[in-house]
Amino acid sequence: MKEWLRSIPPVHELQNHGCFISLLETSQLDFIQLTRQLKEVIEKIRHEIINDNWTGAKPGTRMFIDDIFIILENNVKKQFSYTLEKVINATGTILHTNLGRARLSEQAIEHVVKIAKNYSTLEYKIAEGERGSRHSHIEAILKEITGAEAAMVVNNNAAAVYLVLRALAESKEVIVSRGQLVEIGGSFRISSIMEESGAKLVEVGTTNKTHLYDYETAVTPETAIVMKVHTSNFKIIGFTHTVESEELISLTKELKDVIYYEDLGSGALYDFKKHGIGEEPVVKEVIEMGADVVTFSGDKLLGGPQAGIICGRKTIIDRLKKHQLARVVRVDKMTLAALEGTLIDYARGETGIRNIPTIRDMLVSIEELVNRSKLFVEQLLKHSTEFQARIISGISQVGGGTMPEVELPSMLISLTHSELTAEQLGRTLRINAKPAIIARINKDELVLDLRTVSEEEEDHLLKALINVKGLR
Repeated sequence: MKEWLRSIPPVHELQNHGCFISLLETSQLDFIQLTRQLKEVIEKIRHEIINDNWTGAKPGTRMFIDDIFIILENNVKKQFSYTLEKVINATGTILHTNLGRARLSEQAIEHVVKIAKNYSTLEYKIAEGERGSRHSHIEAILKEITGAEAAMVVNNNAAAVYLVLRALAESKEVIVSRGQLVEIGGSFRISSIMEESGAKLVEVGTTNKTHLYDYETAVTPETAIVMKVHTSNFKIIGFTHTVESEELISLTKELKDVIYYEDLGSGALYDFKKHGIGEEPVVKEVIEMGADVVTFSGDKLLGGPQAGIICGRKTIIDRLKKHQLARVVRVDKMTLAALEGTLIDYARGETGIRNIPTIRDMLVSIEELVNRSKLFVEQLLKHSTEFQARIISGISQVGGGTMPEVELPSMLISLTHSELTAEQLGRTLRINAKPAIIARINKDELVLDLRTVSEEEEDHLLKALINVKGLR
């Protein structure tokens, strides 16, 4: 060990090596930065030798020097590599939370790029030549789509809930059904958000049954809000009863200074019910019923960027805009551009809506999936003898904590490889394919669902499978 440690060249010798000089020219590091990384590599190798973990060439040899610079070069590449990467989602889960949820439409992407590359009217009125408000860019189109008197956007729906409760019910009571005290992603709970906001939670009813008289009995002079939370990420069935929005709205209209607030969560601006998909309430329907304020997400069923959207009565939205927290949770120009681009697709009607990937993927026909799957398998087996493939009926999921009971009929491509297990094949597609391919594994088969794969991605997926190397 001591002999090996003594054989490690000093840093100044390695600095004069051709590989170091070449790296200095090609990398984005200066001499001091590259030297620091070199020292870290040597220290790591030294530590591995001491702990008998070094698996490289013997120190003192030419190959050992090569190993040092291979490690150094890899470290430099890793430092300047993106960790947020594109992947191909072949799971069939449309709003895959781990994979970034909604994909943006081309309209939205083009608008983001244009705004990101240039100066913009983020807070400027061109006609008047004076300062404007960033709220104005999406308010008019949100009002048109939802029928609300006013609207604003914050950075996510949890922030929207927090702002509404903080601004409208701090130190006052908010009545909510026990069956609606949901937990959203990352263990964030509505009850906890409410506690942090300073509002006083008043639970009514039971987990499975809440009646109108539960709300009526709970109302006091300290009640500020009657709140309904749409349980978009789970469904209770069986011996259940919930109070409909219309009933709660009628109750609050009879009360003085009590706001009816509905957190819709998933944010459906499109009526999926007419296609027999789920029972998700449409934002416009809830506004038309007379809700005072509603909140929902931008990156779920809406199909846009992560955002929390607040719509409702103008007097209420104006209060929220003026609250000090509004600046804390405001969105940047890229989010506004992405959301504006997405909403314009909605404003264009059915044709524009079909440009939104989330909606397009949910509504794709089973016939199209059958044809695409057959052609894919035909091409794969034509170019590779290592696979066995079959096309089977299956289901896709909406995902993203939405429509938990909905199963979208789909056609799946089930693959086995002559030498690789499904786990090995899945790992190969994740690690070796660029961009990485994420698929399902079902027992001993790799399962692909083309519902969430674009035509361009389909070609890449096919080539990646054809180029898979076996164990030989």
